[in-house]
Amino acid sequence: MKLPNGVTGFYNAEHNKPATIDEKQFKQICFSLISRNGGKVLDFKEPQVATNFFDVEAKVFNKHLHILLNVHYPYMAFAFDVEFGKITFIDEPELFKQFSPFYNVLDTKELNAPVILRLGSKKSILQNNNELNSAELELIAFWKPERIGEIIFNCWD
Repeated sequence: MKLPNGVTGFYNAEHNKPATIDEKQFKQICFSLISRNGGKVLDFKEPQVATNFFDVEAKVFNKHLHILLNVHYPYMAFAFDVEFGKITFIDEPELFKQFSPFYNVLDTKELNAPVILRLGSKKSILQNNNELNSAELELIAFWKPERIGEIIFNCWD
């Protein structure tokens, strides 16, 4: 998968600032789909200073899970656990199907794909397919994420 400019939430110039997802629409879709499946939304967390994603905690299909949405691109993922700097991604096929008309739902194969970082003498180079800006590349070199999902859904400050 190609990582687009600004997916991390960082940019190096105001004209390079990424757009943001419609929070109201996302909230409506979540509440509607979760309740339609007999579930309940337990918490709706907006992106914080150090996070670049929405985190919807829900109980559905007798499971406790998190629905994550990148704040800048329509990239969605499901997780079993979300802790600062550590997300355990899961596949949830029924929700994958239901959210796919609205968002690009990523599966664990995409999210757990390794980050290929080549350390150079003066700077690190991300070898994964990307359009990331220099501010993002610097943060990747600093935080050293191991999986693509850690770039798309990050807890960097």
